[in-house]
Amino acid sequence: MHRLRSLFLVAALGAATVTTLPGTANAAAPSKIVSLSPTATEMLFAIGAGKQVIAVDDQSSFPERAPRTDLSGFEPNVEAIAGYDPDLVVASDGQVRKQLEDLGIDVLVLPAAGKLADSYAQIRKLGKVTGHTKAADQLVREMKADIADLVEGVPDGKDPSAYYEVDDTYFSADSSTFIGRLLKLGGFANIADAAKGDSGGYPQLSSEFIVDRDPDTVFLADGKCCAQSPQTFAQRPGFAELTAVQDGNVVALDEDVAQRWGPRVVALLRQIVKQRAKQ
Repeated sequence: MHRLRSLFLVAALGAATVTTLPGTANAAAPSKIVSLSPTATEMLFAIGAGKQVIAVDDQSSFPERAPRTDLSGFEPNVEAIAGYDPDLVVASDGQVRKQLEDLGIDVLVLPAAGKLADSYAQIRKLGKVTGHTKAADQLVREMKADIADLVEGVPDGKDPSAYYEVDDTYFSADSSTFIGRLLKLGGFANIADAAKGDSGGYPQLSSEFIVDRDPDTVFLADGKCCAQSPQTFAQRPGFAELTAVQDGNVVALDEDVAQRWGPRVVALLRQIVKQRAKQ
């Protein structure tokens, strides 16, 4: 599977736990933060800690003003990271945590969220660590309120079925995953829930399985990585007759938003609910 769409799979395969920072509760807030996680980057800027961020990884595409570099969060280079002389590094896994801490650099590991509560906890954690507790609490309250409003607007009636495509090799996400929970909140029945086997919530389906289940809606989260679109999807063998294709309900998602679990999950859920309202 393409690694750039595997962020949520990290949680399924055994992500690192959140690390508490060394030092006392009265330690000064970090002034030179390096973020190796696109989601953490979005969270940091959303809570007002952007001025403390001196470098972000090569996948941190939002917001545009984030100081993007060629640092890699997937294959982190300790020497390159240390070259920025950070007092805090935020990452989505702990693969170089020990090496950085041996250099006297604090590391905070915020793994892929499994549920919305994990996202809220991470935002609050970053708020506490960076000195933006009030802003972080406010952001969480706003996200919860927006999500509650969206869920309240989901139409009553039988939930239409949906296929969520992680990549073009038919990896999907069932209802035990972060994205699967969003689909459920948005009023969709997930065809991946019928997949058998131990997949950690991310089963690899088959074209035959999808044709047999004939989903009412398809969500594509692989436009950037795999050049997939409603048009290319419809051209796959046997897919032109799918209900979702026939009814024009193949939805191309913003891949960056769909991969992350930060503040923009509200925008993702809004798109899901908007699609639900069409059916």
